[in-house]
Amino acid sequence: MDAAQLVDHAIRECYIKSRPAYITLPTDMVGKKVEGKRLEKPLDLRYPDNDPAQEDYAVENIMKHLQVAKKPIILVDACAIRHRAMDETQKLVEQSGLPTFVTPMGKGAINETLPNYSGVYAGNGSHQDVQDMVESSDLILSIGAIKSDFNTAGFTYHTSQLSSIDFHSSYVQVKYSEYHGLRMNGVLNKITQKLSTFKLSVQPSLKPTNEVDPKEDKSQDTTITHSWLWPKFGQWVRDDDVIVTETGTSGYGIWEVKFKRGVRAISQILWGSIGYATGAAQGAALAAQEQKKGRTILFTGDGSFQLTAQELSTMIRKRLNPIVFIICNDGFTIERFIHGMDATYNDIAAWKYKDLPAVFNAQPGEYKTYQVKTKSDMQKLLSDEDFATSKCLRLVELYMRKDDAPKALVMTAEASAKNNARLD
Repeated sequence: MDAAQLVDHAIRECYIKSRPAYITLPTDMVGKKVEGKRLEKPLDLRYPDNDPAQEDYAVENIMKHLQVAKKPIILVDACAIRHRAMDETQKLVEQSGLPTFVTPMGKGAINETLPNYSGVYAGNGSHQDVQDMVESSDLILSIGAIKSDFNTAGFTYHTSQLSSIDFHSSYVQVKYSEYHGLRMNGVLNKITQKLSTFKLSVQPSLKPTNEVDPKEDKSQDTTITHSWLWPKFGQWVRDDDVIVTETGTSGYGIWEVKFKRGVRAISQILWGSIGYATGAAQGAALAAQEQKKGRTILFTGDGSFQLTAQELSTMIRKRLNPIVFIICNDGFTIERFIHGMDATYNDIAAWKYKDLPAVFNAQPGEYKTYQVKTKSDMQKLLSDEDFATSKCLRLVELYMRKDDAPKALVMTAEASAKNNARLD
């Protein structure tokens, strides 16, 4: 193959396999001309078809298990998104009517306004009714699973392979039988098609909401807490929003939010890279602007923000208009819960975050800043239609206690601490 063919091949492999591809050009070749006719024909980015006989055999086996299952459920994870199986997954969820859960990394993979959407499963980090329903299921249709530490709340799943059917980008596993070379998209499509002739045992689904706990809502304490914040934020979210959450309290708090239709979630639960979110929000806001999507909303912590604050300057230079919430809680709260609440290396210098747009040369009218310290402050802000819809960058200082965190973070931190102790 010539150089142009090799470049096209690398791009196609990157897309098809959702993995990194590397293209290296010698400095003396960068300016060389190549035949340009290849640019007139789009790359073929279609996935290779599964072997029909193998696919049919696997589907028949799956349908046999589905037909006899008493309490089947669907559990959707990140690789349904990464490997572009969202359409097939959505159709299966709608057609089957089975109670459907997402993992933390699977947030946004399905329409959470569907009547059979039942919440977020993350092992011991789940709500009790969610954990009970998933772990008592006799057949879990697990789509695109990534069973990493934070995604499973510290490896606290209590499910059996004997009650699982796993769908992946390169194989399907039915309990302990593996079908290598089968891509999940085609298999999911055929299962959905066959459901019209099958009668499934469908349990009543759970009904997660964005309602605040009445005790929290009626509390006389004006301090903003995570148990109050995230349901309130969920009520404010709109269709097609793009929500970026930082590794830390916001990354776990978003589990408590039931999304509106079309909401996309971006998080770093897999690698836990503190500081990634501000740059990710800049990229998401640029893409959303080009594709005419909804609002881009960033939740980050003060410690995380300080690692990559310069990307705020890029947002301003590109004239982007994200909504940036900076949780001001005196440092790295997630690390405090894992390594000790008073470890001084988790402390940070206090910045005047509201002044940063001006420091980065944003002009009057290009940005608005806000400071929120009480529940009433936050409620007032979320009720402000100008704040919700303004076409400029909005930056919010959101003050919370350093020892407050979502329940799921606390549970995961405890599991991580135990795992770390076993390694000592």
